[in-house]
Amino acid sequence: MATQASPARKIAFSAAQPTGQLTIGNLFGAIQNWVPLQEHYDTLFCVVDLHALTVRQDPQQLRRHILELAAIYMASGVDPRQSEVFIQSQVPQHAELAWILSTFAQLGELERMTQFKDKAQRHRHNVNAGLFTYPVLMAADILLYGAHVVPVGEDQKQHLELTRDIAIRFNNLFGPVLQIPEPLIPTQGAARVRDLQYPEKKMSKSAEAELSRVMILDDDATVLKKFKKAVTDSLGEIRFNEDAQAGVTNLLTIWCAATGRRQEEALDHFSHNMYGKLKVETAEAVNAVLGPIRENYRQLMADPGELERILNQGAERAAHRAEKTMVQVMDVLGLPVAGRRMRAGV
Repeated sequence: MATQASPARKIAFSAAQPTGQLTIGNLFGAIQNWVPLQEHYDTLFCVVDLHALTVRQDPQQLRRHILELAAIYMASGVDPRQSEVFIQSQVPQHAELAWILSTFAQLGELERMTQFKDKAQRHRHNVNAGLFTYPVLMAADILLYGAHVVPVGEDQKQHLELTRDIAIRFNNLFGPVLQIPEPLIPTQGAARVRDLQYPEKKMSKSAEAELSRVMILDDDATVLKKFKKAVTDSLGEIRFNEDAQAGVTNLLTIWCAATGRRQEEALDHFSHNMYGKLKVETAEAVNAVLGPIRENYRQLMADPGELERILNQGAERAAHRAEKTMVQVMDVLGLPVAGRRMRAGV
């Protein structure tokens, strides 16, 4: 059983899309920082499969990716005995609240979302309404559980700000029903991992070049190969300098994230200024982190029935919590809630 929600503990919510494997950027920039939250927050970690539908998916691949992502969560240290781990589509209140909140989101706000503009450019053949209203579903994901904090990166700050605006607008009309979430930005430990071939861009699981990204499930030899091919420069100095030495800085950042060492220690360790050694040692440090994760993942995927049982239990508990929010929201809006009150126990 996951830890029960407690008034003494604030609620933290985070999620990722099951659109292919995750990179070490996702690991060092997000998931690795979720794990310690479990000691201090009432935590919920969701696989947001409904969000994935804004881009056409192969149904068989999507089913597999959903389970794989949940297994990666747990293999990386997310503990279903401490946190609710579940699949978004198994909790129908997500879509239900998203519709209600869409009536509180303004057209102009959605038009300003930079991620919509970026994705509309990349998927010009399928600029669907879901792609446009995606941030409202994200708002529902967060507000449904009364999340106090949401771990966010730079690319999600705008969406969280919209979530806050929608919640404030709702509360101004109907009272303090929705918790106003705050961004949780780690002061240390969250690495900004860049593309190995184009280090001016962040590492992305959708990058076209295989050598651009290191996946969490890549084997040791593949990880080493990708780091050996990483772009550096001709300056012959190992320094943190994002402007002049983006590639070298990226390798140093990854080494620090994988070893837990500080920048000063990295510069001392690599004072030899040998790029080849930097690449190999960074690969070795990453493999030292990924090895146990890959082994845990294999064990979880070897018993899909047990994995699905864990996710089903997580969804049941999440749905019970979500129903309490839906009762409050529907009640203040004037929608019938008598039967729902009984199911939610409120």
